[in-house]
Amino acid sequence: MAQWDGQGLPPVAAERIARFARSGLRTSLLTVPGATGVQTIGLDPVGEVMGCIVEHIGWSGFGGCGYVGGMLGIGGFSGFGLGGPTITSSGSRGIVGFGPYVDALFHGYGTALRRMVDEASAMDADGVVGVRLSVSHLGNNNREFVALGTAVRARCQQRPSRVFTTDLAGQDVAKLLRAGWVPCAAVYGISVAVRHDDWTTQRQASWGAGNTEVSGYTELVWHVRADARHSFEQRARAAGAEEAIVSSMGLHISEIEPSEGHRDHVAEANVFGTALVSFHQGSTTPTRSLTILPLR
Repeated sequence: MAQWDGQGLPPVAAERIARFARSGLRTSLLTVPGATGVQTIGLDPVGEVMGCIVEHIGWSGFGGCGYVGGMLGIGGFSGFGLGGPTITSSGSRGIVGFGPYVDALFHGYGTALRRMVDEASAMDADGVVGVRLSVSHLGNNNREFVALGTAVRARCQQRPSRVFTTDLAGQDVAKLLRAGWVPCAAVYGISVAVRHDDWTTQRQASWGAGNTEVSGYTELVWHVRADARHSFEQRARAAGAEEAIVSSMGLHISEIEPSEGHRDHVAEANVFGTALVSFHQGSTTPTRSLTILPLR
């Protein structure tokens, strides 16, 4: 096996593409309605494609606690002008909390997507439909980022300048195209925020507080979700999008204890979806939306 420098297709992927070219066998991850949907608009599935990377994430970049942000009045929102004791990873005021950790997540997802697109390009595909992004913990701070999808090729002579990607199902892509919209890229936003459990938070979260809002935790999840959505919007705009469809929003909260009797909460939020551009200028769509009735 040839030594791989991390650029282009891995040797094992190149061999798989060569087998694909020799055999002509087409594989797909699409459901029957999905495959039927893309074929009705002239996109033929040509093969399932994958990109992956195993990344060691050994340093988060967080060297203190949420209490520091509260004492300094540092908020994490770059461009929002919001202060407060919650530090988000996109902060631009000197303390960015888990910024390097989030950069590592962006690198992992981005590399997996890029390698998946490289496989699709090697198949002479025009796009990848039904993209699935996942991450697995392999132990010792190692994580595998995987992007899976089905490469499709248009039945026409002209080729797009770049391979499009979307996490939407095939039938949804068909409906979009018939309505005058085309997916240009699968996009995502990620944010991690940390907040110290101050006296008010501890009192509101105690067993004797009764049914009451824990305002510190509300602030934490509001900030981290807003920051992840802002990150998603920035990446959609960078892809040239006019609109974007959000497919999923995730949130995970954990607790850390930087020192004895000192507790912080860390929230990680992500937003995944597809950036869209229109290809018609009229006030009405070029054709009616496609309807697929599944028969069971």
